[in-house]
Amino acid sequence: MARLHDVSDQHMMDDYDDTQAIDTFTASEYPFPIISACLQRPRRSKFMEIDVDGEMDEEGTATALFQRPHSASRASTMSCDSDPGLPLSQSPFFTLYPRLSLLTLLVILTLPLLYEMPWVGMAGMGIIGAKAGVIRTSDPVEGASTAERLQKRADTNTDVCTRWSAQSALVNGTIYVYGGHSTTEPGQKNDTWSSDFFTVDLTKSWDISAPSIKGLPQPSGPPAVANGYLWNSYDSLYLYGGIVSDSPPAQPDPYSLWEYQIKSGKWVEHSDPKTSKGNNTEPGNQPVQQTGEGAGVSIPELGRGYYFAGHLDAFTTPGWSVQTPRIYLKSLLEFTFPGYSNDGVESLAGGKTAGSDGVWRNVTQGGIQDQAKFPSRADGVLVHVPGFGAQGILLSIGGGQEKSFSQMNVIDIYDIATSTWYKQATSGPSPKLRVNPCAVAASAPDGSSTNIYMYGGQNLIPYGQQIQYDDMWVLTVPSFTWVEVDTKGQSVPPARVGASCSIWDSQIVVVGGYTGPDLSCETGTYVFSAKDLKWQNNFNALSGGNPQNQQPSQEKNPTGLSGSYGYEVPRAVQSVIGGNSKGGATITAPARAATQGPMATGKAITYTVTDSNGAVSTQTGTTFSGGNNNNGRGGPNIAAIVAGVVAGCFAVLAAYLGFCAWVYRRQLALYKNHVAMSQRAAAGVPNEKSSFLPSSTNGSSQPTGKGSSITDQSSGIGATSSRITATYSNEAVPPLPTGVWPPAGRSSSVNSSNDDLLIGQEPSFVGVLLNPRRSLRVINRD
Repeated sequence: MARLHDVSDQHMMDDYDDTQAIDTFTASEYPFPIISACLQRPRRSKFMEIDVDGEMDEEGTATALFQRPHSASRASTMSCDSDPGLPLSQSPFFTLYPRLSLLTLLVILTLPLLYEMPWVGMAGMGIIGAKAGVIRTSDPVEGASTAERLQKRADTNTDVCTRWSAQSALVNGTIYVYGGHSTTEPGQKNDTWSSDFFTVDLTKSWDISAPSIKGLPQPSGPPAVANGYLWNSYDSLYLYGGIVSDSPPAQPDPYSLWEYQIKSGKWVEHSDPKTSKGNNTEPGNQPVQQTGEGAGVSIPELGRGYYFAGHLDAFTTPGWSVQTPRIYLKSLLEFTFPGYSNDGVESLAGGKTAGSDGVWRNVTQGGIQDQAKFPSRADGVLVHVPGFGAQGILLSIGGGQEKSFSQMNVIDIYDIATSTWYKQATSGPSPKLRVNPCAVAASAPDGSSTNIYMYGGQNLIPYGQQIQYDDMWVLTVPSFTWVEVDTKGQSVPPARVGASCSIWDSQIVVVGGYTGPDLSCETGTYVFSAKDLKWQNNFNALSGGNPQNQQPSQEKNPTGLSGSYGYEVPRAVQSVIGGNSKGGATITAPARAATQGPMATGKAITYTVTDSNGAVSTQTGTTFSGGNNNNGRGGPNIAAIVAGVVAGCFAVLAAYLGFCAWVYRRQLALYKNHVAMSQRAAAGVPNEKSSFLPSSTNGSSQPTGKGSSITDQSSGIGATSSRITATYSNEAVPPLPTGVWPPAGRSSSVNSSNDDLLIGQEPSFVGVLLNPRRSLRVINRD
């Protein structure tokens, strides 16, 4: 059952934990005569508080359950110690009217105090409703004054020396940070776990020496944990997992999900959560266990949060011995936010939505998840990338165990829609193996690439000599190519591990992080420009954008990545995947071809990007899948190769067209020459012979008679029909005998085979293009 805890009434929570039982009453201490008369003899009775259901305490002895009065019937059953058998209604101290007057006065005075009296208002439900709060069983605490019990919880101290391994979430331009470790003086080793709760404002600009940080009241309900995760919807935060203090050692409580309602500023406890059966899960109705040092991610547009892998030990699980070795996990825990649907859960099939406590699903059998090549791990990162699957994909990067690490050149990919895990190889030099980095994702304006920025982390081996990193890497998707950011000459922050990273207005904000024993204290808040690939001294809030801070071209699609407003693809990434600052990537598939899964069958969600004048500024390239390559940081420049091939093809085509034009001109000149010769021969010009006209049996040419014409309407390959007409005035020329013209097609005569190529046809350029060899035979014979 969800229990509500109002941050504005923190003192009610604290007072309740230290409730003092007022178990001795005298006539001088109680203001009403009826009670004074009944309590002439002081008496003491040990009692314990009960919950709203009025359950008895475990002792089972004569325990007085101190509950608030509800009506006159309650008063009528009270008895004096002096006469236990005498009903109150027959007491000689009362008559009818004084009794009714006193009862009315009692009700009037009691009602306003029900919520103000900690020993009454928290014990059970009153007639004007129950005040929400954390209900716990506790022994009475004597000696505490009312002022002490009503003391309000202090706001979080933001003036700390160092801070790391906290849980954080970014909602509508505000980073919320809860718990983790913090120190207030150099060299502090113990008492570093805290329930600090503060915000970083990204809606206005600030300098890294004075970030816009505001402390919130420290909640008394949620546990002080580190290395958990803070999921977020658009209006709530959900605290999952984490480990409790090991110095000094603390015992974890049975797990409850704590929800922080942003608008009201209230914490809500969702106790005793159970899993539900769904795709690739174990049987449902299993208790949700608290795990630590896993990798989390929120997807508000889907209404879900995920927590991958991690471990169980004495500081996450009640009753676990410190001598018992920790257990590393490889399960994926999914939480569906209240009011959202999820087809992967049986209880939400058919478009049903989760209730106020949400719905849990533990994915343990998704594809390769139960195979040896899918190792257990902790301290990695989980990143969401839209597209490629019906609901996007999750990428698991980094992490490991005590003596081993997860690969950085092979990435585990989870298809959300099918609840299945796959593997994808990367290209280019990979980062060093590491645990506890932080990562964010930014989308190109046209969506053709999603670039994942990974910062920091550390190497755990050898133990006690951990090395923290200060490098920044970009994994560009869908190319899956690693690109190391060149930060030489920049003011790079000290190397760190366990930092919280968020992206807003295309700027990565780093909060906290452990920097090793050499640095005593530091400011702990830094800013990196994702588009310029530079560390900068301030955060520059941009004007415009929607509440999710999406790219303008993606605002109508809820899957557009939040925080990408103002982002442009850096030149270092363009040189690997092609395109320009707006996108237009020419490599739209993994450089190392995927054989199965969403990277083999899916594609990115792309958008049209227009300039201010309405012109389209980018056009997404076609899919290209390169082969395996180990040379160079990003492999060969495929875009340049493709451009070279296309240019070469155009050069060959231009040369061919030029050659055909030369052949056409030669053939046309030859044709005209033959026509002229034929005309002179037909006119009786001596010694004029032409192979253009056929020969008679005696070898002489046979022209037509006076006023006749020679017409041929045959057509050759690629040529249009031509009409040749010659008119003569010499009446001595006999008519051409019938049947002298050879039939269409190739002549069987060897001597006339070449002559037939030009019979009655004017050559055309198209014919030359389609059959240049035939034209060459004609001009070579001439």
